[in-house]
Amino acid sequence: MNTMTETHPSASTRDWPRLAVVVCASLVLLYGSFYLYQIGQPLFGAILLALATGFAIIFGATRFYGSRFIFPGIAAVLIFIAFPVIYTIYIGFTNYSSFNLLTYERTIEVLTSRGSIDTSTEQPFAVSPDGDSYRIWLPDSGLLSDPVTLQDTQTANLVQAEAPQTLLERRDAIKLRAGLQVLSLITPDGSTIENAGLRTFATVTPDYVQTGPDTLTRSDGSILTADHETGFFVDQNGDQVPPGWRVNIGTDNFERIATSEGIREPMVSIFIWTFVFAILSVVLTFAIGLTLAVILQWEHLRFKAIYRVLLILPYAVPAFISILVFKGLFNQNNGEINLILNGLFGIEPRWFTDGNLARAMLVIVNTWLGYPYMMLLAMGFLQSVPEDHKKAAALEGASALRVFFTITLPQIIPPFLPLLIASFAFNFNNMVLVFLLTRGLPDIPGTIIPAGETDILASFTYRLAFDNAGQQFGLAGAITLLIFLVVAAISYANFVAMRKAAAKRAGR
Repeated sequence: MNTMTETHPSASTRDWPRLAVVVCASLVLLYGSFYLYQIGQPLFGAILLALATGFAIIFGATRFYGSRFIFPGIAAVLIFIAFPVIYTIYIGFTNYSSFNLLTYERTIEVLTSRGSIDTSTEQPFAVSPDGDSYRIWLPDSGLLSDPVTLQDTQTANLVQAEAPQTLLERRDAIKLRAGLQVLSLITPDGSTIENAGLRTFATVTPDYVQTGPDTLTRSDGSILTADHETGFFVDQNGDQVPPGWRVNIGTDNFERIATSEGIREPMVSIFIWTFVFAILSVVLTFAIGLTLAVILQWEHLRFKAIYRVLLILPYAVPAFISILVFKGLFNQNNGEINLILNGLFGIEPRWFTDGNLARAMLVIVNTWLGYPYMMLLAMGFLQSVPEDHKKAAALEGASALRVFFTITLPQIIPPFLPLLIASFAFNFNNMVLVFLLTRGLPDIPGTIIPAGETDILASFTYRLAFDNAGQQFGLAGAITLLIFLVVAAISYANFVAMRKAAAKRAGR
């Protein structure tokens, strides 16, 4: 009797393709991390390094086999949710704005690179190729420079010479502007001229010269001192000189929100309106959706299928299209709504210039967009109400309205409540509607920041950060933290409501 011995590949032989993929992917991630660090993005480089380390450990070691299934999800949550939230909160404690975008070292470079052009010495130039180098030709004075590479900071002498035979076209010379901007030319009389634009060289006097680790000297002799608390160089009168650099300012942004009337008053108004807008949207969409659902449940109603399709259409059409259509319908001059109101009642409401009417318009449009969702939910929840309860109440003489409020509504509210809270949280941040319909206008008078009558907190923060000449990212980050706390509280209330609803259903 012959025994056959089966040979199985060793574990190391089976694992080498997986390990090869892990090594290759880890090397790519490490290279990306190193590249991000090189281009001045150490934070993102560190994130990619952590991702590479976690990937190599979890997918490289067999004992972490179970973690491989949750690692992508955890990494995605940390990178795309946790990191943006933490970074936005961090910005709220800085002076980050359009005037404070740079680092301290880059701010010094920008200020010291500024110069005043002496127009009396300004003269056009042309570039002549000379092998692998170039010469600068000044036709007005007949001067030609020594060969230069135009690849880094250089100094070249100018001498009297005849015009070169070959000169680059202007568009080709513009391609060399990076090297031309750091080129200094010494004239025969010993003066220095520098690139003063795309077409000329001239004597350029630096506006600022660094004279110490934290000091700059202006061309007029005044001294600028670095203020690391505000992130600006300041002169002897205390005036700030932009650009500045980003520094941590602690709770200054939050104190500014609380103490500045030009910020506090419009923000309080916007905060109250945001709550009112969200509550009205939820109440109206719920009431209309539930009413329509009850009507569609009526057994004697004919053509119910057609009505359902027609009433769901607003939900099927993309919201931004409906919003833009309503923007045209509410047009103050030739919109169909004003044409009808003028024909019937002789009035033409100023929907976009009157604050109260603009807010009413927002609620009307949002109700139109939201009621189909509530109607669909209500149609489902109404099916779960036992018919026996309704029939028993009817036999005892209860009217249809009493049956609805005493039997039907109390049974559908518990499962509806978490969804209503979620709808409130959505409308609390419904920036798309505001941005497409009114852009937050009309503006609130007397403010020092962009704030409108129809702005909600989300659109107000967006305008403050991105839709303003003096973009204030730090202040927007502070307001975002406040919004985050409110939404977190709403989410917590949502979980509590869900838990209570589940406990109530379990106890029946």
